[in-house]
Amino acid sequence: MLNRIIIAVCCALIVSCSKTDSVTPITPTPTPATVEVPAVYKKMYGATSVTNDGTYITIKTKGLPDHKSAYYATTNALYQAFSGTTYGGLNFAKNPNSIVEQSGTFKIPVNPKLDPNHRATPLGAIGVALNGIPFFNQYAGPNNQELKGEMGGFDQFYGHPQQTGVYHYHVEPLHLTTVKSTKSGLMGFLLDGFPIYGPLEETGAAVTNADLDIYHGHTHVTVDYPNGIYHYHFTTEAPYLNGNGYYGTPGTVSQ
Repeated sequence: MLNRIIIAVCCALIVSCSKTDSVTPITPTPTPATVEVPAVYKKMYGATSVTNDGTYITIKTKGLPDHKSAYYATTNALYQAFSGTTYGGLNFAKNPNSIVEQSGTFKIPVNPKLDPNHRATPLGAIGVALNGIPFFNQYAGPNNQELKGEMGGFDQFYGHPQQTGVYHYHVEPLHLTTVKSTKSGLMGFLLDGFPIYGPLEETGAAVTNADLDIYHGHTHVTVDYPNGIYHYHFTTEAPYLNGNGYYGTPGTVSQ
């Protein structure tokens, strides 16, 4: 009789456990695939981060020039007074603005393509230099004014800050062409993903507007793109960097 009772209790326990302790299988969360950043973007030495999601290269920067400037606070180690001549032989006249750290995010197509609409470049950032500084177009604000009125305010490396402290280049970034690279080297990228080069070809020949199309670029092999690519050039004449709009489809920028 005792044996029957023990067996009955054990069976009840087994049934109870089978009803209450069912195991739900756990589906592991897939780890996102890491997409390698193209080698050319590893030249972005001034970025705080450069990532690739397969569609866009995302470049984050603080927008602080890595060279001396009269626009830094006098307490900053990179402050340097300047009273010489600047771009175009103009006498330097400091504007009232000062460099302010930014939180910039540039999203650039990893595979740039021709955009038949050739959207106009706006005032503000239209690209980013290797040192993390934004490129602006050939106009001064507001209302696309002639840039020459601002050129006297370009510092010793041809940049200046606007009203909210965003330091930027409109013309040849002298620190890159004479210190960090050469006048034929890679300078950065426009938001459409096409690269920007200095005012010389790799042969040493000066680039003029006559060598470029209306968007201020052309296509051929470069040291960074051995299969050839459309690219922009800085020139000494207006529009300096970009002409009648982006050659390709631009990404986005926030600051």
